[in-house]
Amino acid sequence: MEVYRHTGEQVRHNPAMPPPVRLLLKLSLVLAAATVAPSLGAQAVGDTYKPASGDAWIDRHLADINLYATRYPGSFADEMTRYYAVPRGYVEAMLQQPDWSAGDIFYGCAIAQRVGQPCRALVREWSRDHEEGWAGVSERVGMKPGTPAFRALRDDIEASYVRWARPLID
Repeated sequence: MEVYRHTGEQVRHNPAMPPPVRLLLKLSLVLAAATVAPSLGAQAVGDTYKPASGDAWIDRHLADINLYATRYPGSFADEMTRYYAVPRGYVEAMLQQPDWSAGDIFYGCAIAQRVGQPCRALVREWSRDHEEGWAGVSERVGMKPGTPAFRALRDDIEASYVRWARPLID
């Protein structure tokens, strides 16, 4: 058994596992948990959240945006204010509404920006009728799947992920 020179305390080591091996084992467990946890979280949200945008890639990312905004609501509100011209108070109020999620707010405001309308117009349209999901709402305001403007929504999502330093989901 070793003794610290400066304190005189005894150091107990597991003789079967040297300290560097224990450190590597702990590090590998932490990395494994960090790798698995985000994908499990996105899957769990994806199971209950169905934006129905007409694009599976967008739907996965909107579910992940819900996770991001839950953890970083201030950053999410900043993003919506700075890049989508939505007043911060409006974003914060929408996040408190039981029928609205961060993914819906993000997508509705991104669509509004692409079609030249205020975010509130898309909020009203979604609130009026969203039985067909975001695909139906976006078509009603002139954003049809397959159009360049619709494809640009993917670029909007990617740009936000870059600003958040968040990896895209594939």
